Amino acid sequence: MTTEFNGRIELDIRDSEPDWGPYAAPTAPEGAPNVLYVVWDDVGIATWDCFGGLVEMPTMSRIADRGVRLSQFHTTALCSPTRASLLTGRNPTTVGMATIEEFTDGFPGFNGRIPFDTALLSEVLAESGYNTYCVGKWHLTPIEESNLASTKRHWPLSRGFERFYGFMGGETDQWYPELVYDNHPVAPPASPEDGYHLSHDLADKTIEFIRDAKVIAPDKPWFSYVCPGAGHAPHHVFKEWADRYAGKFDMGYERYREIVLENQKKLGIVPPDTELSPVNPYQDIKGPNGEPWPEQDTVRPWDSLSDEEKRLFTRMAEVFAGFLSYTDAELGRIIDYLDESGQLDNTIIVVISDNGASGEGGPNGSVNEVKFFNGYIDTVEDGLKLIDNLGGPETYNHYPIGWAMAFNTPYKLYKRYASHEGGIADPAIISWPNGIAAHGEVRDTYVNVCDITPTVYDLLGIAPPETVRGVAQKPLDGVSFKAALDDPSAQTDKHTQFYTMLGTRGIWHDGWFASAVHAASPAGWSHFDKDRWELFRIEADRSQCHDLAAENPEKLDELVKLWFAEAERYNGLPLGDLNILETLGRWRPHLAGARTSYSYYPGTADVGAGASVELQGRSFALIADVTVDDPGVEGVVIKHGGAHGGHVLFCQDGRLHYVYNFLGEEEQTLSSPDPVTLGRHTFGVAFTRTGTAEGSHTPIGDTALYIDDRQVAALSGMRVHPGTFGLASAALSVGRNTGSPVSRAYAPPFPFTGGTIAQVNVDVSGKPFVDLEKEFARAFARD
Repeated sequence: MTTEFNGRIELDIRDSEPDWGPYAAPTAPEGAPNVLYVVWDDVGIATWDCFGGLVEMPTMSRIADRGVRLSQFHTTALCSPTRASLLTGRNPTTVGMATIEEFTDGFPGFNGRIPFDTALLSEVLAESGYNTYCVGKWHLTPIEESNLASTKRHWPLSRGFERFYGFMGGETDQWYPELVYDNHPVAPPASPEDGYHLSHDLADKTIEFIRDAKVIAPDKPWFSYVCPGAGHAPHHVFKEWADRYAGKFDMGYERYREIVLENQKKLGIVPPDTELSPVNPYQDIKGPNGEPWPEQDTVRPWDSLSDEEKRLFTRMAEVFAGFLSYTDAELGRIIDYLDESGQLDNTIIVVISDNGASGEGGPNGSVNEVKFFNGYIDTVEDGLKLIDNLGGPETYNHYPIGWAMAFNTPYKLYKRYASHEGGIADPAIISWPNGIAAHGEVRDTYVNVCDITPTVYDLLGIAPPETVRGVAQKPLDGVSFKAALDDPSAQTDKHTQFYTMLGTRGIWHDGWFASAVHAASPAGWSHFDKDRWELFRIEADRSQCHDLAAENPEKLDELVKLWFAEAERYNGLPLGDLNILETLGRWRPHLAGARTSYSYYPGTADVGAGASVELQGRSFALIADVTVDDPGVEGVVIKHGGAHGGHVLFCQDGRLHYVYNFLGEEEQTLSSPDPVTLGRHTFGVAFTRTGTAEGSHTPIGDTALYIDDRQVAALSGMRVHPGTFGLASAALSVGRNTGSPVSRAYAPPFPFTGGTIAQVNVDVSGKPFVDLEKEFARAFARD
């Protein structure tokens, strides 16, 4: 783009020559293709039918039939790092994204803030004359900057996207999502009772954004980055979609692996002599201090399950499959629109999953993933109670880890493990009918996610810019594999790729792969210098079944040294495998700082994780200044969390109630025996921690409900969360219940009526409630 004025300026404009070059918006070359990135979540390579799996994905197959499937595509083993690498064309540690945004730390490779000298594809294409849209999961903003008081420097609209509609964090409730439109939170346009589901909403917005611009500038190309929540937990879908798979997974996850491996061989996804890895390949491995392999990362053999357990585990797989197929159908509406509007043939489509199938459901699956983030393992009994509700708003569900192994066939392990293919080897499709001649073919070229955007630049004929927005750019880490798309025998310039994630490590170099044997965070093993390394000829042994370390000690030593050299080059250290509570307890630069007292008001936006008060098992007090005008007063005073964990103070039938919903299992309730009188009142709740439940890490304590200075109800031994109300659907709001209801006693949003709320304070200082209430009353007496 020309920046120097080349016109002529005279005294009179009539005698002057204008030059619009320095001022006009950039324009793309005539006929420039659109670019569509579709990023699935937690989908292993053995899931979709077009990669040999048993989940029907007609839209993905449609794209694959007009494009190329990559059989050796690799990610980072976790969400945020893969997305950062995809959009920048660099290793995740180069751009400060070694882990997910919720777990980042103050180191160059780990801070969670993509530097401006490593521009996103959206920033480059916006300067190249493209419209740019982001729809769905973002997960590239630090949790402490994902609020309305924070800087917006790492929100989508500050990183080259002109429009955004989706969710900021790593996951969200598909029935009650926490949505952001551009730079502000919004409520979903409907409720699940009205037939709402996020996947449908995101497809609508994608089509709307493209169409809005096309009616004005039909020839202007666009880049759309579309990231549905599927198949990340919670696996939410309409019952009829899950029922389509009734009986399809009755064979169990071990037999599924055998069936799918044969399909993969026929399709050319894996070499014909590929073997199945064991379902528990490291069960006998001990940590440096004798720690057993984590129970959370252990598969229960199918033959060891009872009939009821098999019924539960099978239904969890059916729900997951239905979730994927439903979302595939919604994405199909986008493809249909592009086809009907004549845009499909000239659209570069890139489809990937961000990591392998997830093992976060543990050995028994989960009906409430919030338990995982508080250090609990779900039981089969928990799941059987809700088997008929799986996928619905009542659950926050995830299949057992055996299905993660199945959906990653034939590989070892799963999401979080960068040391093994189950975490990093994922499905990928690239299609561009006008520019890529190969249709329906498979490419066995070794590709990493950081290579995708350099390849797209190559397809577009764009040289990676030296500056973006005036900022000098670092070179790309990835390399183009454009030549291999047309010629399967073409060689690329890629020779090495290092991996690190949550304490696990691996490195690929010219067909070899070395991996350290170490349980991933939240194992907490540490002592990385004691790790045993394995060596595989990955070119032939995709499932890492044959460790060649003893036969090739020189090669292993070469690769281990190479890993350390690459880690130094790309900010790959330090290593971390902290447990969940250690991770959540590390200091971060929250705007809330070290405060112990927080004030909230009605009529303001929800306050999400990373900005709201975190109770974390401490003593706390809620104190609200409320004026009651109507004896039928009802509605939420304050709520924090949702149906799967949280607490709420509300009025109903004229009385005051408090519910602490412990992990979605028990609504611990206190209620005033008498109606609240008219007039101005102080409503209060005090929880005083008294210890920890026997045989558990669950904090317990005594709770009291107050109206003014009078205790109206009490409960001893109340259980509270040791950690968080969740990484999603855990917002705090005053005067309404946005999202899923914390209590089944009402239907959301249950707004407060029959009075007014002036302010609500939440205090975690541990001061006696009586003293806090007096301070609160004195403060309001001055109003």
